[in-house]
Amino acid sequence: MGTALTTTPTQPLAGTRERGSSVWLGKASRPSSVFDQYRDIDRLLVSSVGRLTGGLSPTTLSAAFMDWWIHLLASPAKRLELAHLAATAALPWLAANANGQREIEPLPQDKRFADPRWQRMPFSTFAQAFLSTQQWWQRATTNVPGVTPHHEAMVAFGARQWLDMASPSNWPWTNPQVIERTLAESGANLVRGAWHAFEDACREAAALPPADAERFVVGRDVAATPGRVIARTRLAEVIQYSATTRRTFREPVLIVPAWIMKYYVLDLSPHNSLVKALVDQGFTVFMISWKNPTRDDRDVSLSDYVHLGIDAALDKIAQLLPGQSVHALGYCLGGTLLAMTAARLARTQPQLLKTITLLAAQTDFTDPGELALFIDEGQVAFLENLMWRRGYLDKRQMRNTF
Repeated sequence: MGTALTTTPTQPLAGTRERGSSVWLGKASRPSSVFDQYRDIDRLLVSSVGRLTGGLSPTTLSAAFMDWWIHLLASPAKRLELAHLAATAALPWLAANANGQREIEPLPQDKRFADPRWQRMPFSTFAQAFLSTQQWWQRATTNVPGVTPHHEAMVAFGARQWLDMASPSNWPWTNPQVIERTLAESGANLVRGAWHAFEDACREAAALPPADAERFVVGRDVAATPGRVIARTRLAEVIQYSATTRRTFREPVLIVPAWIMKYYVLDLSPHNSLVKALVDQGFTVFMISWKNPTRDDRDVSLSDYVHLGIDAALDKIAQLLPGQSVHALGYCLGGTLLAMTAARLARTQPQLLKTITLLAAQTDFTDPGELALFIDEGQVAFLENLMWRRGYLDKRQMRNTF
């Protein structure tokens, strides 16, 4: 089975394309200045702060908060609206609770209070108070005159996260389900939970994988579909999976996963493996396995992932199956990379790709969702300085960002 590459550099795959100025995607170098020699001071400071903030720029967050707060102070009408909402919203839900009714319904996707036990006093009061507060803060953080849309979205998102932490469903003394379980087990459930939390904290401090992760062995419990590595570049390995049918289709399938996760996200186990399903239907399947980055890869660009990943895989497939078009499938960031490559190949080698399929991949980043809340010039500069120390964004920083 193919595994993540070691840090030992290897020779580029024979026959891969050289960089062409007309198609290369690398970032243009910025002109140097006399101040560049002092930039390491900034980078050292920011990388130290980033360890404490989970990779989020405190400057960007503060700017968003101040934009909202100052404009709220400058809008007496908005403050009167919020005061009126607070005064008029409390009495109806208190009266409704007294009658055993719901005044405020949760959003359709909010299942925290779906259990019937939340309809009983005093838990219904806890739930209704939380939902009322949630509504008030949603109104408080939106439609404040003068606040930029980006900062408004950031503040509203942040308020929701803080409120969710304070939800009565998260506290054992206000959650009827937890109380019932605690009484039934004489508190043993709380002891187990405390032990699990302690164990998780110790593993986190020691940079160990999650509990029971050692039970999942690559090639046995995950990525069990038989195959072999047929090519290797500095950034990737190319896996070809063994055929399970007497006859196979002429046109192969190339899968391009994201480089922030393992290739076997699409080959987890026999009952939920896309790779196995394709192989069992007679497809010849190839997969790219990306290398885990190290500080030696600090100068790797997006173009390198195209050249040493997708281009290298297509070259190897062309050697094995000359003249055959390829059905390419991209997942997440791999899909974005594949779309970029397909657009280039449409001009230079239109016959190379027969079809492309994208799973959970974006090609238009005009509105990428909530992830865009923390992507602006300040945050990008912060991340660049944070990555300067190691040369890449490590798993903890990536997890905290998500």
